[in-house]
Amino acid sequence: MRVHFIAIGGSVMHNLAIALSKKGYLITGSDDYIYEPSRTNLANNDLLPDKLGWDPERITDEINAIVLGMHAKVDNPELLKAQELGLPIYSYPAYIYEQSKEKIRVVVGGSHGKTTITSMIMHVLKILARDFDYVVGAKLEGFETMVKITKDAPLIVIEGDEYLASAIDRRPKFLLYHANIALISGIAWDHINVFPTYQEYLEQFKLFIESIESKGTLVYNKDDKEVQELVSNNNSSINKHGYKLPDFTINKGISYLSTAKGDIALQVFGKHNLSNLAGAFTVCEWLGVSREEFYKAISSFKGAARRLEYVADYDGSVVYKDFAHSPSKVKASIEAVKEQYPNNKLIAIVELHTFSSLNEEFLREYSDTMQGADEAIIFIDQNSFRQKNISPINALTIKKAFNREDAIYFTDIESLQLYISEIGHKEKNLLFMSSGNFGGINLVNLSDKFFNS
Repeated sequence: MRVHFIAIGGSVMHNLAIALSKKGYLITGSDDYIYEPSRTNLANNDLLPDKLGWDPERITDEINAIVLGMHAKVDNPELLKAQELGLPIYSYPAYIYEQSKEKIRVVVGGSHGKTTITSMIMHVLKILARDFDYVVGAKLEGFETMVKITKDAPLIVIEGDEYLASAIDRRPKFLLYHANIALISGIAWDHINVFPTYQEYLEQFKLFIESIESKGTLVYNKDDKEVQELVSNNNSSINKHGYKLPDFTINKGISYLSTAKGDIALQVFGKHNLSNLAGAFTVCEWLGVSREEFYKAISSFKGAARRLEYVADYDGSVVYKDFAHSPSKVKASIEAVKEQYPNNKLIAIVELHTFSSLNEEFLREYSDTMQGADEAIIFIDQNSFRQKNISPINALTIKKAFNREDAIYFTDIESLQLYISEIGHKEKNLLFMSSGNFGGINLVNLSDKFFNS
């Protein structure tokens, strides 16, 4: 089987290419730029294109399938050549479905928490030595890649994204998997560049429920009003199993899950993560995992990369980084750290860089999301405005949007670093939140400057 990846450098795209190569497929690919770690990962598997850029000469009738990444545009010369030759063209979720038609497909969706829930399920199944494939959007401890596709595994666990599948397939990715077991963790408006109204965004989750296979199962968060209403209005004959935030306690900086057989110490914290745990448990129940097996396995789960990830600590102060960037995620992460360390002041720094977060109309969704922080800092790299052809946003607009007159606003990374290196660390914690990289700064080095201030 010969498969060509157009835009092979994408996070999931390059991992899928590696997985198929390990399965014995002949893989080629192209991209106009390949960032790390994709570049090294592809090179280590002898899949790095010999040159960057698009070349229609790569596309021949010897290719059995084209996998098209979202980065490739409708006028991509390789795509046009493939269409001219009549080759089968798939988005990566469509191709993953082709690879998993005969498997039980667990698809985890929602505006927040889906990476962590997917990771928790994978962690438990691995501890129990279950045979399964997976697709997840973060690097996990104990897993070599972000995608595994094999011939024999009877089950695949997929992180289901509501963003569009490709430039020529404008459906949300999670609709293409046709879940046997689906989960919705919560709904909060996002991706306004493709879903300009909240109702359009909400509609995608309605379609997600409708995409569940006959006699399938929907696991859903009963604490989320929007999800609860969607489920209540759905009249299909699928199984519906709700979950809620479980009881837990916090003692000396450690969260404990309360169970009938005693408290279980966890290595993650925050109400949102306890809710994620309840969702993962419910899915695992449907997969035949016992309560005792789940509790024993989940106690060693350390979290997904960049999801409330520990950076450093010193002299009673702690620094965390988190992938949080949308309003609901920012609020949840701040509340989690503040609840875990109530006696320390929390300095929360959020980087806005996505199309949605830089839209002045959408900015209002951030109102009151940083109220739980003792000090709120918003950073927007001035280069983001130029790259996205967006007019710069002034400090007054930022403060009004977040409903924090005392918010501090930076547009250059040097000023932010200088500020953090001078604020003093005593009885203070730092929380960095972004789906970007804060201008490429080294957070460990910056943490050292904070501790020495």
